[in-house]
Amino acid sequence: MKIGIGYDIHPLVNGRPLILGGVTIPYEKGLQGYSDADVLIHAICNALLGALGKGDLGSHYPNSDPRYRNYPSTKFLEEITGLVHKEGFRIANIDSVIIAQEPRLSPFMEKMREHLAKVVGLDKGQIGIKAATPEGVGSLGQGQGIAAQAVCLIEQA
Repeated sequence: MKIGIGYDIHPLVNGRPLILGGVTIPYEKGLQGYSDADVLIHAICNALLGALGKGDLGSHYPNSDPRYRNYPSTKFLEEITGLVHKEGFRIANIDSVIIAQEPRLSPFMEKMREHLAKVVGLDKGQIGIKAATPEGVGSLGQGQGIAAQAVCLIEQA
């Protein structure tokens, strides 16, 4: 068994869709980034790569490569799940937290879990997603961005 932890943060800006866990969330702002900036999937990808000892998302998908401009993060997760399998492991479970002052995310949690489960080939009961508010503290609490943390457990296939 191996475990990895992942983290990601992006600023909120006007003119971009807000995508979290592969789900488009209706909101007046979205996350700025080179790809679609899905912090939840980025954190999960970083956790999986960490469990494998394979660096981080940026080392596999550099923002200097034009192929990854506006790249859907779901594809990152599909490819990294394939790497997990290629290395002789399977994902046992994923647990995560999204840190955001706004918008309210609880109406979208189940859809995120379903999407992630489908992408990585797990039962949705093996995927945990929570939302936490920073209670007005710091830049996240002022609504300037959204962050996510994830822990992934992998085991020999």
